[in-house]
Parts: sequence; structure tokens; C-alpha cells
Amino acid sequence: MRYAMPVRLVAGALMLVFSMLSYASYTQTRYPIVLVHGVTGFNTLGGLVNYFHTIPWNLERSGAQVYTASVSFVNSSEQRGQQLASYINSLGHSKVNLMAHSQGAPTSRVAAALIPDRIASVTSINGVNKGSKVADVMRGVIPPGSYVEGGADAIANAFGGLVNALSGASNPQDGIAALETLTTEGTTDLNDALGWSGVNRNACSGTNEDVWINGHKVKFFSWTGRGIWTNVFDITDPFLAVTSMAFGNEPSDGLVDVCSTMMGNVIGTHYDMNHVDAINHLFGARSLWTNPVSLYRSHANRLKNRGL
Repeated sequence: MRYAMPVRLVAGALMLVFSMLSYASYTQTRYPIVLVHGVTGFNTLGGLVNYFHTIPWNLERSGAQVYTASVSFVNSSEQRGQQLASYINSLGHSKVNLMAHSQGAPTSRVAAALIPDRIASVTSINGVNKGSKVADVMRGVIPPGSYVEGGADAIANAFGGLVNALSGASNPQDGIAALETLTTEGTTDLNDALGWSGVNRNACSGTNEDVWINGHKVKFFSWTGRGIWTNVFDITDPFLAVTSMAFGNEPSDGLVDVCSTMMGNVIGTHYDMNHVDAINHLFGARSLWTNPVSLYRSHANRLKNRGL
């Protein structure tokens, strides 16, 4: 009996150490994580504002190695995918895990088609995988070849040039190509070219988690939210409330309907989170019920447990 207390103390100390070590490596995936921004996105602006806000740090603090890719602010998913593939090759890792927001999802699928041997997984976060009705509406009110189209393109490209200057990038910009690639028609054309990898052509659902691309197995995942008004202090919520009208009664995150976001293994579509909340912006203003940072951290742990 006199040894019982010391034994319990030692056991307790060992459990505490094990718990601390597990926490320290909670997001330590086998392959690095590459975060991929969406349309009108960037990696950082002046080294101060990160597109994914605090998400990179929250992944790194528990062991993950994280990169944030820089592709065109506005351009087609094909062009952005080629840029992403070149960026991944420049990193020198055998494989990477792509975690992509919005247009970053089709961008990542293009990159996976180009270099499937370098991609361990692709995760779509509020991704435009079957197009956006907001883009359909915008294409409908901007007549092709019109002065309106030319002006809109010039403005988008100018903003892209400014983002290049602030982020130290030199990515080509094409505002109209970005708009067209995000329409239902444009995304359908891209899906046809990619063989609908990870995307269900005929149903409002995902597909198998394991997707074979040119003889290489790539894990596909996705999640999204269906909230619009999530924080009274978030000035982007009113904008998303207006754009969400394009979907009628169909659930969406304000810019993409839920069905369009589904890809591969669908982790969840019920989160109280809009399109901007999904990257932990506006500077962390979010719903009390869904913490987007936790979604990234738990998914990194999911990848770790799958040996990725």
C-alpha cells in the first residue's frame, strides 16, 4: 500500500507528459500544408495582413509546417492552377497537403491534375466546385465586349497590380477570365476537362475520399458553412446578405451554395460560417457557434492520422 501513492503520481506525471507531447504535435502532418487563397486574394499584404489571418500560426503552433501560396488576384482557375503547380515544385517537398478557400479549390484541382505525384491531399473550404450563381448574375449584367466589361476588367486588374506590389508578387491578372471561370458554365467546362475529379456531376453530395489522378491516389476533402449574418461587428456580412439573394432559399455562405462546395469526403456543411468567416476574417469576427480555426486544426490532425 505504501507504494500506491508514488505509483499513481508517476502514472499521472507520465499521462501529463504524454498529453503535452500529443498537443505539441496535434497538427504535425507528414507533408507540409499549403494554404491556397481564393479570387481577389493574396498571401500577405506588406507582411502584415495574412489572407488566412491567424490560421497559419494556429497550425504551426502544434507542429505543422505551413506555406501560403501566392497566385493571381484575378485570373482563370487554369492559369492559377499552373502558377500553384510551379510554386509547389519550387518548395522541394516530395508531397504537400493543399487546403484551399473559394476559387483556391478549383485552382488546387488543376494543380493536382498537373502534378498528382506531388499532392497528398486537396481540401476545399467553401470552394467553388460547381460554380457560383453570384458569378452567373455578374456575367449576365456585364455584357461581353461592352465598355462596362472593359471598365470592370481594368479596375480588377489594377487592384491585382496593387496586390502584386504589396505582396511582392508578379502574377498576371485577368478579371474577366476570373469571372467566367467561376460561373456555372465556366466551372462545368473546367470539371469536364478535369474528369470531374472529386466532384459529383449528378448529385448534391461529395465523392469517394480517394481520387485517382493519372495513376496517383490523392485524398479529397471539403467543408463549408451556411451562415450569412454571423457577427454584428463584421462589415462584410451586409455585403454577403445582398449577394446571398442570388440563391433564393437555397442554403449558401453568401457567395457559393452548399451543393457547389461539396467535394470528396464532405466533413460538414452545417457550420454557422459565411464565405469570409471561412478564412477567419474580418480579423476574427465570426459566429459564436463556429470557430473556423478549430476546423483547420482538427483537419490537420485528421490528415496526420491518415499518414499525410
